[in-house]
Amino acid sequence: MSKTSRIRDNNMYSTVANFLKDKIQDGASLSFVSAYFTINAFNALRDSLTGIDNLRFLFGEPDVIGGMDPSKTESKAFRLTEEGLGLRNELSQNETAKACADWIEKKVKIKSVRKTNFLHGKMYYIEKDGSEDAIIGSSNFTVRGLGLSEKTSNIELNLEVDSKSDCADLKTWFDNLWESDQVVDVTDEVLRNLANAYQDKDPEFIYYKTLYHLFEDFLKDTTDAEFAQANPKFQETEIWQKLFAFQKHGVQACIQKLKTYNGCIIADSVGLGKTYEALAIIKYFELRNANVLVLCPKKLEQNWTLYSLNYNRKHNPFKKDNFRYDVRAHTDLTDRGASDYEWDAFDLVVIDESHNFRNRSTNKYDEDDNLIRKSRYNKLLEDIIQSGCKTQILMLSATPVNNRLTDLENQIRLITEDRDDIFQQIGIPSIRGTLNTAQGRFEKWTDETEGLSNPSNRQESLSESLNADFFTLLDRLTIARSRTHIENFYGDTIDQIGGFPDRGKPQSIFPEIDLQENFPTYPTISTQIDGYKLARFIPSNYIRPECLHHYVEGLLRQREFNLIGMMKVNFLKRLESSVHSLATTLGRTIKEIVELESEIEAFLSGETEKGAGFDPLAEAEEEYNDGEDQELQAGIEAGKNQFYPFEHLDLDAWLRDLRNDKTQLEKIHKNANTITADRDAKLEELKQLILEKVQNPTTNKNGKENRKILIFTAFADTANYLYKYLHEWATDTLNIECAVVTGSANRTTFGRNDFNEILTNFSPISKERVTTDTEEDTPEIDLLIATDCISEGQNLQDCDYLINYDIHWNPVRIIQRFGRIDRIGSRNTKVRLVNFWPTPELDEYINLKPRVEARMALVNLTATGDDDLLSLENRDDSLEQVWTHRDEQLRSMQTDILDFDDIEEQLNLNQFTLDDFRAQLLKYLREDEAKLRDASLGLYAVTAPLTYDGVPVNIKPGVIFCLRQAGETEDNSEGEKLNPIHPYYLLHISDEGEVSIGFTNPKRILERLSQLCVGKTSYDQDLCHWFNEETHNGNDMTIYEMLIDAATDSIRQEYNRKVNDQLDASPDALLPSVDSQITEKTEFELVTWLVIRH
Repeated sequence: MSKTSRIRDNNMYSTVANFLKDKIQDGASLSFVSAYFTINAFNALRDSLTGIDNLRFLFGEPDVIGGMDPSKTESKAFRLTEEGLGLRNELSQNETAKACADWIEKKVKIKSVRKTNFLHGKMYYIEKDGSEDAIIGSSNFTVRGLGLSEKTSNIELNLEVDSKSDCADLKTWFDNLWESDQVVDVTDEVLRNLANAYQDKDPEFIYYKTLYHLFEDFLKDTTDAEFAQANPKFQETEIWQKLFAFQKHGVQACIQKLKTYNGCIIADSVGLGKTYEALAIIKYFELRNANVLVLCPKKLEQNWTLYSLNYNRKHNPFKKDNFRYDVRAHTDLTDRGASDYEWDAFDLVVIDESHNFRNRSTNKYDEDDNLIRKSRYNKLLEDIIQSGCKTQILMLSATPVNNRLTDLENQIRLITEDRDDIFQQIGIPSIRGTLNTAQGRFEKWTDETEGLSNPSNRQESLSESLNADFFTLLDRLTIARSRTHIENFYGDTIDQIGGFPDRGKPQSIFPEIDLQENFPTYPTISTQIDGYKLARFIPSNYIRPECLHHYVEGLLRQREFNLIGMMKVNFLKRLESSVHSLATTLGRTIKEIVELESEIEAFLSGETEKGAGFDPLAEAEEEYNDGEDQELQAGIEAGKNQFYPFEHLDLDAWLRDLRNDKTQLEKIHKNANTITADRDAKLEELKQLILEKVQNPTTNKNGKENRKILIFTAFADTANYLYKYLHEWATDTLNIECAVVTGSANRTTFGRNDFNEILTNFSPISKERVTTDTEEDTPEIDLLIATDCISEGQNLQDCDYLINYDIHWNPVRIIQRFGRIDRIGSRNTKVRLVNFWPTPELDEYINLKPRVEARMALVNLTATGDDDLLSLENRDDSLEQVWTHRDEQLRSMQTDILDFDDIEEQLNLNQFTLDDFRAQLLKYLREDEAKLRDASLGLYAVTAPLTYDGVPVNIKPGVIFCLRQAGETEDNSEGEKLNPIHPYYLLHISDEGEVSIGFTNPKRILERLSQLCVGKTSYDQDLCHWFNEETHNGNDMTIYEMLIDAATDSIRQEYNRKVNDQLDASPDALLPSVDSQITEKTEFELVTWLVIRH
């Protein structure tokens, strides 16, 4: 190559920067044309440029006057940083920007062409004392374009102009264009953008600038303005206009997840209106001619049919929206009578209470392994989702995780059509692998943190313990907001509707059973029940020896033993509810025993044809199909039918045990029947509570007296019994209307016996009752007795007083019940809870032998097809831990009202999603989107470790850096396996160089960042002055260079540790590809940084 070549290519030949350094002299006049101008290029040439006389700079592309980098030209902001630049240059950006602005104000005029794609040439013209030099070609005024980067300069093609006439022609061309109306002066705009970089920033702006980049992909089609523009007809619907802001944002995010991932789980806490959110999503799809199916528990059918015109319901508040969706109960999936229904014709399936599908139960087979019917799960998966048209899945559940993180797997696999590897592109090679790893780490965390007394510390360590791909999975597929979320991030909504009511301290009642004190105690009855064989349900005990070869004896006996354990506990639950319910259940059981005796006797006497026999599971399924005891029903449904021909059994022995059971049960039944309503001590306690409430009503925010009482019980027997003996007393003595709803039968002293009409008359404000009379003149129901048919999905917040007439064994159900009145939008200032307990000796109650044994029974009965009764040890241990926590929560319920956040084994999905911060950003964007979009990278703020109102934040002095991995490959899945917000990395490093919050816990560090920044809308003058002195106005960034070096080193180390953990955890794990690994050569961009100083 020629050393005298006039080519400047930044590669084999010399650089454009060297040409400029050689030719620019003090007092020179410059004329430049370039698409870009960066302060870092100015900084590199500062020594040459500061002595010039003047510069006329012409932007060749108007859309990048403020462009943040050459790869993003949509925004219009002066470009201040440059992709691939070293971090240290970015740290001193403010000083450079200020120096550049001073220089421009004194010596530079800047213009831009008006039209985009109009001027493509680049030119650098220099004139001094009649001497002219110029170079033309492809190089922009950037570090890479001029050849100033040691590693990443662009290869360009430029040619030095050595002809005086050519230089003169270039000067004339430039002068003519400069003075034409094809260009416009933008000097002031450039200076404003530069000022935006070097003026001190307020912490709140830095926080939202950080969020803006983290959630850039999320913002597509999600901002309020864009969504409204794209969906004008949808925005006019009554259901959309009915939603609060947080619900609208939930709907928008859910629609985006449905489009992107084919499904979404809305896991908002109890009382936040998941039903209305789902209705809005349904309407969105119906407007696009989609066929929609709602699958819900049988008890919630009437709640959903209310809104669809297909069912012509009287009190539909959204008739104008013309909903046309179908409603089917979960049980319809296994109903033989529904075989003609076109299950495969739906574009969207909404699954209410989707946690009911957390277990993938097996199909039903007969003794010859012929398919009787598919399980609910398999029917849903195979006949609805996998068959027919493409189906998107929306799930609703406040508790999608019950006992184990793996509860999510079967729900998510409905979204993925049973594909385990469908999310490889987002860094999740196996859904099962991700959830199993998370479960293992959760159990390890539980063991290691059992002794920690500070709940917040426990939760923070949990977030760091779990694998990043688990975080990614939940963040992509779920929307989970808590009551705290709404209070923290939607203050305007809270102000608009009056917020949540306060919670009074719960009242605990320990009633006797018999006013005459002649009935046995609860523990005594428990002991008697434990002694029963319940031989009717364990025929495997009576198989004749010569017939054993027909059966898998050990497995059958274990299953039947477990079933009996659950049934014994059902007797206890009935007694906890009411002595009447126990008597009714015992009566039914005795009747069934008598009928079986008759069948056996008929067979022994030859009156029955050969082939007669008994199937215990089929009998149990028919007898306990009311859904009131969900644990027992789950066990029954998970079992396998087994028919026993009578000729295979020792019928004489079986009859003896059946008769003995009947005799023992008849004794308790006789005793129970003696406890009539006038002897029922528990009923009398209830009447006193009702009387006190009615005579001493509270006053709501509207100034109206509130006498409303909601009584929950687990069993319809008890509910109907209470109504029978309360409704006349309530109407005649207390002058209030009364009603009962059980799902199957409803009665009331006012209005029709219609389910929704009763609920509307009980809570007319929340149910928006339409009446021609004034509110004061229209009668209302003040006393409502209900089973758990309304413990979910109902808005009954007109009421402020709830009584649990029995305590459900799962605290989640108690929370759900209370959620009917403890809801956003309540007109009551306070809500109260009363709990009836079976005995004041709670520890004695918790440790009752039948109750403890029922736990193992439930495990065995609900074991999936993949489980083996001999391989359940680990599962037993983890579930025993769950029950231990539940027992502790039952103890807590005597003094406190629990929320889902209080249930340690109940993992709340809002712990693992970033919805809180997206909500903050969406709200901020309404006013300041352009400001965020146009601001440069690398901006910082200085703040004290305090919230805006002076509350200390638990964080050490240091820096929170937000970095972006530069030059990452198009496939981000490798990085997302290890970092949920890849390619961004957030971490806090203390002044001592210690990383206290690493990139693996983005939620925790964003929480700290929010606490430190939100509300601080002006900069701290004293701290900024101190920082400027410390850094000599940005000229000495030594301290922060050391910290950012330590930060990037920690990212590499933690990344490698995560890789090793992944390799150790699974034999199928692979080493990340070379391109995606973080090594010493990996470069980062500085997005934002927050300096924390006392």
